Amino acid sequence: MSWIDIGALEDIPRQGARVVKTAHGCVAVFRTLDDAVFALSDRCAHKAGPLSDGLVHDHKVTCPLHGWVFSLETGQALGADQGSVPSYPARVEAGRILLDAARLTAGATA
Repeated sequence: MSWIDIGALEDIPRQGARVVKTAHGCVAVFRTLDDAVFALSDRCAHKAGPLSDGLVHDHKVTCPLHGWVFSLETGQALGADQGSVPSYPARVEAGRILLDAARLTAGATA
């Protein structure tokens, strides 16, 4: 994998998110209370709401528009047949957040 540095872990508050703009749309990068980092498409599968504005809890995010809950680990909506959003590999190295550049530029999902 080819990794791109998108910023410091400390730039995202715990249980918060930041948005990274790509040629294929915006990616929401989430930081959980336990300092895990995840990246999902910023568009909810239901009504395209901004997931980056959602409530982060455990390893999940709740869409601010209609309350759909998504797994930060997989992008899968938690509930009966609610679909999913694309997810992207993310990791933290030496306090920096890295995203898989190839997946971001290809628009592929994890």
